[in-house]
Amino acid sequence: MPTLLRLHTDRPGHGSGLRLAASGEIDLSNVDDLKSALADAVAEIGSSGEELVVDLAEVEYVDSAAINVLSAYADAIHRIVVHPYLLSTLRVSGVTELVTVDPVQQ
Repeated sequence: MPTLLRLHTDRPGHGSGLRLAASGEIDLSNVDDLKSALADAVAEIGSSGEELVVDLAEVEYVDSAAINVLSAYADAIHRIVVHPYLLSTLRVSGVTELVTVDPVQQ
């Protein structure tokens, strides 16, 4: 049974770029949805210079498949926002070396 993952994009403010928000868990069963959403977001911002923020503040779990996708898109992502309990996972995996990762402000 696939793990529940919800994804949506929005533009939180004038000229502030595009936000891809996820909630649930990201693992091998649904990582293709994340990959597709990231590809669509990157295509949407194109070469406009807009920033892409990936909001994982409501993501409870990521596995190595999710880490690989985030790493593959690191050049296009301006910032990743995570729940503090995911911060160490992204540090250990090296994602924080590729893109700015900030804990959500609670």
